[in-house]
Amino acid sequence: MAKKIAPDKVQLGIDIDGDGKPDFAIDLKTIGMFLVLISTVIGMWFTLKADIQLAKELPEAEIQRIEFQMKDEAIRDAIMNTQNDVEEIKKQLDKIDERLYDLQSRN
Repeated sequence: MAKKIAPDKVQLGIDIDGDGKPDFAIDLKTIGMFLVLISTVIGMWFTLKADIQLAKELPEAEIQRIEFQMKDEAIRDAIMNTQNDVEEIKKQLDKIDERLYDLQSRN
């Protein structure tokens, strides 16, 4: 009668230094997981290459005039807001400077 071997007990021992004892062992489950990992990476590689090739063939996106105007307006608004903030900070700094001068002149 044939002896049944459990799949998790089957191991492949590899002897590197030639002393007759396996230096490390790999079981079938680990080999299977390694093959699945390699096939997944290869599949992702070819998918990425195909996507890059498709992107090269597509026409370039054109920036429409309205998009340019909207971006320009947004930048101008940001500059104006920053300018207003700087003016407020200058006023606060002047007040702080006056208060500091008053405190120093009292002493």
